[in-house]
Amino acid sequence: MSVNGFRSRPVVFLLLVLAAGICTPCLAADPGAEAVRSAVEKYIDRRGRGILLELVDLVQIPNLASDAENIRRNAGLLEILLHKRGIATRRLETNGFPPVIFGELKAPGATRTLIMYAHYDGQPVDPARWRSGPWEAEVRDPALGLKGKRIQWMMPGTPFNGEWRLYGRSSSDDKAPIVAFLNAIDALQAASIPRSVNLKFFLEGEEEVGSPHLADTLKRFAHILDADLWVVCDGPIHQSRRMQLFFGARGIIDLEMTFYGSTRPLHSGHYGNWAPNPIAMMVSLVSGMRGPDGDILIPGFSDQVRELTGRERLALEKIPDFRETLMKDLGLAWTEGGGEPLEQLLMRPAMNLRGTMAGGVEEMARNAIPAEARVSIDFRLVPDQTPEFVRARVEEYFRAHSFHIVFEPPNQKTRSLHPRIVKLQWGHGYPPSRASMDLPVSRRLVRILEEQTGGPVIQLPTLGGSGPTYLFSEILDTPAIGIPIVNHDNNQHAADENLRLQNLWDGIEIYASLLARLGEGWDQTEEGEP
Repeated sequence: MSVNGFRSRPVVFLLLVLAAGICTPCLAADPGAEAVRSAVEKYIDRRGRGILLELVDLVQIPNLASDAENIRRNAGLLEILLHKRGIATRRLETNGFPPVIFGELKAPGATRTLIMYAHYDGQPVDPARWRSGPWEAEVRDPALGLKGKRIQWMMPGTPFNGEWRLYGRSSSDDKAPIVAFLNAIDALQAASIPRSVNLKFFLEGEEEVGSPHLADTLKRFAHILDADLWVVCDGPIHQSRRMQLFFGARGIIDLEMTFYGSTRPLHSGHYGNWAPNPIAMMVSLVSGMRGPDGDILIPGFSDQVRELTGRERLALEKIPDFRETLMKDLGLAWTEGGGEPLEQLLMRPAMNLRGTMAGGVEEMARNAIPAEARVSIDFRLVPDQTPEFVRARVEEYFRAHSFHIVFEPPNQKTRSLHPRIVKLQWGHGYPPSRASMDLPVSRRLVRILEEQTGGPVIQLPTLGGSGPTYLFSEILDTPAIGIPIVNHDNNQHAADENLRLQNLWDGIEIYASLLARLGEGWDQTEEGEP
């Protein structure tokens, strides 16, 4: 059954409460899943357009971290949205770079504190690749694709459809969770359901450029960032549309490599088989770094990898097999990894070839031996790998294959002394993180979300993507657990990024449940647990 296009579920729990004469203060400890669900559904039925309008207003502001004027417009609107909920805010600034918007909202009697982490900056855009402008915030139906019809959703009386999608940069990554969390507060307040935890907001403005000032910010403002848990709202739900939690994120380090031949391009007929070809050198070296199934073949590369615990292995085994459906959606006839499930492969380090540049193809092709060839790589790291260790292993591999490493373009003397030269440009990178699934709060979270969603939730020891969550444990000694809400097919980081509206509604319910229910029983061992 639905009301105005939104889900509606029985309110048996509330009826039983009223019939039994149970008073409101007794419900404050844990109102239960049905009470939260009913409260959120009623709130969405009344305020659906207002919720979407808040997100649209936020998405319509360009949000590249390098765009100082617009990034501050984003920060200003976020402050307005937080103030609207009675949340005291503060800008945590470092030398004029994109500010962190910090907010705090205490709950009477609460003894535990959550910090909600999200970022409001977004990836660069190529407007020519978007059907509508990256910051137009257009709502379309059907769910995905170029044939979608634009919806005039602001017209009174228009029934909402959860399969509609809001298109715009950062509509899902990462502005939707911010709006969902704020409206979860409103929904509980409207139903007079008290929050069981204190809440802090940490909204970052430069995550998509590698969070270069996050560590300094955490150290400088550690005195106001004390908490029991960071809730990371980045990332998607599972491909099956089931809710998922992730207990860590992979680290990352990127590498740009340039291979050198002669000082200028040479005629391939006159000099072929004599002058070294940098493309051939590049292909030969790189092909030895990565196997056909994606395995990293660099000696010692995986020596630091931590073994999964029994609970982590069991969680992976319980994840449903979605391989065939996903392959069909993506037009794939085969996958790397020797047929192993995607989630199992995410627990391993990965090497991605993200781009090459050398010579030309098609109308730009020339019968010439190029002077140089370039390749760009990113390595995804898993616990307990470090960027420094990985860098050392990669450079050892190059030297073992008779390459002379330079970090600046080689001069004539260097060229004359070394037959094989490669220039390396390493990114800063950061390590992976992983909170323990054995923490009582980890198990409590799983139980609450399974009760709220009516079924098992996916539990990922480590998310495939990367994020700076290692800093929360490294600097503040606080665990971080990811609770994403957005759809998996959201074109994250690409053109036509989008948010499925039902994911926004469900996200409000999920976050409302955390705020209302997590504080009670935080340290309790769940039934059946050792």
